[in-house]
Amino acid sequence: MTGAGGTTAAVRLIRAGDDIPVDVSRVPAREAAQDELSEPMYHEHDPNLLQRGIDRFWHWVGDLFDGAAGSAPGGPLGLVVIALVVMGLGAALWWRLGTPQRSVRAAEALLGGSERSAAEHRTAAEAHAAARRWTEAVQERMRAVVRSLEDRAVLDRRPGRTADEAATDAGRLLPGHATRLRAAARAFDDVTYGGRTAHEATYTDMRALDLDLQTAKPLLPAGSVREAAG
Repeated sequence: MTGAGGTTAAVRLIRAGDDIPVDVSRVPAREAAQDELSEPMYHEHDPNLLQRGIDRFWHWVGDLFDGAAGSAPGGPLGLVVIALVVMGLGAALWWRLGTPQRSVRAAEALLGGSERSAAEHRTAAEAHAAARRWTEAVQERMRAVVRSLEDRAVLDRRPGRTADEAATDAGRLLPGHATRLRAAARAFDDVTYGGRTAHEATYTDMRALDLDLQTAKPLLPAGSVREAAG
């Protein structure tokens, strides 16, 4: 019979053809196994580098979420509530301020180099309004207001005049409409430079202002009054 010692010796020794015992230690065996497992046939279905990167990213996101949920009041439910509140605030700001433009343009002349008449600006404004393009309609109607005041000599023709300047200058001679003129200038600036979207009510107010100004009587400057009296 072979005892326990004989069995252990049989397992540990491998005899070659010349009967020289070979002792296989753990380190060479592990290296041999690693070499074997490194063969491509064992890795045909492994995820590629991109997939491993994505998996690690989502693992990181999960750890981050778990950490935030642990520190947020109310645990995961509290974190969800906080996220909803933040999204609600963002939506409110977007609705209030309008869609941001890709670039902020510097303030430029109200009429630019345009030589269009007040009637032409009004026609363009009405065409935009009919198509419910309220932003463009507001812009063209404000230009019609300023061009009309220039045609009536309420405003002098000044290249580079802005909407605010036009409203301020016209308001001095038409004090009964000064507040509405400033509101119209702000609306023009908001949609032209501030990235906001005009609404039908804004255009309706500006159109009414344009019609009222056509029959408004400007105040004569003090010097002109004395010359008329003389």
